[in-house]
Amino acid sequence: MTNPTPAPQQFPPTLREVMLRGRWIGVLVFCLIVAGVFAWLGQWQLARAIDTDPPPPGATEQVRELTDVIQPAEYLAETLGGQRVETAGTWVPDDFIVVSRRMNQEVEGFWVTGQLRVAEKTSIAVALGWAETREKADAAVAALNAAGPVEAEITGRLIDDEGVTVPPSNDASYLERMSPAALLGRWHDIEQLNVYRPYLASITAPEGLVDIHSPAPEEKSSVNWLNIFYAAEWAIFAGFAFYFWYRLARDAWEREVEEFEDRLA
Repeated sequence: MTNPTPAPQQFPPTLREVMLRGRWIGVLVFCLIVAGVFAWLGQWQLARAIDTDPPPPGATEQVRELTDVIQPAEYLAETLGGQRVETAGTWVPDDFIVVSRRMNQEVEGFWVTGQLRVAEKTSIAVALGWAETREKADAAVAALNAAGPVEAEITGRLIDDEGVTVPPSNDASYLERMSPAALLGRWHDIEQLNVYRPYLASITAPEGLVDIHSPAPEEKSSVNWLNIFYAAEWAIFAGFAFYFWYRLARDAWEREVEEFEDRLA
């Protein structure tokens, strides 16, 4: 006895029926995992978008001991940029160097810098003062070098290394960025020397130079809007993972509906 031929399906599957098939349930589970990862990344960005312990207003204007703020070879934290510090040491003779193209109250000039030996085999680069012309800067360097290893107490702002640039081929000694790393290559007595990564911009200039204009850094907001933007992006990506699953399932359902209609035709 032959089996009767099954009756053709009278209605196409619904979208709900397609979505509940094992294949699409598996795709949904995968999308849930992906969305969970995106949600975690968004939470991670959001946690770093708000500084729950910002420095109090005016913290950079409170003069602190250099060694209480940073140690040699350490990187300067963003919150400590422009911090006023004080230290004492001895100037190393013949290590007073001119740095060009330094702005002071919107006037371009020159900085005179020096190596201050603050402890045994430990130094920090110091910008002592500003000069309007190279001649005045060179005259200040000559006077400082002639004074020898003078002891000094310095109060100034901690500023991060500006980076190293390649000097022009016709003047290997030319410097236009304040970089302790670049100055170290021209200092004397540097064997096993520990050097601070940031430099110190002195508040008071020696005779023959002008005080460096170094205003207090702007108070930064405790909210990092860029991180909040990134967190919102991750939330959008998480939502897109679900939309991706829905779109794939719907496309499959629409194909089945079209095939069903073709068979009826």
